[in-house]
Amino acid sequence: MSDNPEALKSLVAEARVASVMDDPGAEQIAKTYAVSFLDAAESKGSPESLETLTSFVDDVLSPNPEFERILTSPLTGTDNQLGMLDRVAGGADPLTKNFLSVLARHGRLDLLRNVLEEAWRERETREGKKRVTVRTAAPLSESDLAKITDRIKTAVDFEPVVIPETDPDLIGGLVIQVGDTVYDSSLRTRLKGLRGRLKEAFAHEIQSGRDRFSSPEGD
Repeated sequence: MSDNPEALKSLVAEARVASVMDDPGAEQIAKTYAVSFLDAAESKGSPESLETLTSFVDDVLSPNPEFERILTSPLTGTDNQLGMLDRVAGGADPLTKNFLSVLARHGRLDLLRNVLEEAWRERETREGKKRVTVRTAAPLSESDLAKITDRIKTAVDFEPVVIPETDPDLIGGLVIQVGDTVYDSSLRTRLKGLRGRLKEAFAHEIQSGRDRFSSPEGD
């Protein structure tokens, strides 16, 4: 049988799985699963389950992206997903294994990473912690990160979870973000502010020159 490009395109289109960005409700769905997972862990006295789930993602899925793609694809089928989970997550605690199975049965394994992210955020919230993102032009050394963390702790009334990020466009300085609030002391922002002030000064001088040239006293 010869290949049919149009038929293949149609098949691919039908098999296409919507990403989280395509589904505005996916974030809320992930949060709902995350909260349920943490509630179950607390009620069963199994707080280490979140670490186990994290290890499954970091130590099993991340080093094997092709396996993750197959495992989390709805095209794999629920029975096959459950069989794969039984083989690779057999050593996990009962709660974590059961949770992964629930995701598979509900066709939500593709949201596993999002669920994990929401679970960590939720646990931090329950522990009175809040994430603080620190962006710098170059990676921070451990000592510099420790110093910045200590300074942040003295400036806020919560336990900060400092997350370092690098952004070469910053040139120098740093940007600290707490929730939706951004504290920007980067060189890029200072240079932008300087350019703005110079532009205003130049515009003022040009206008002043025009006023002097057009005024009767300038004749």
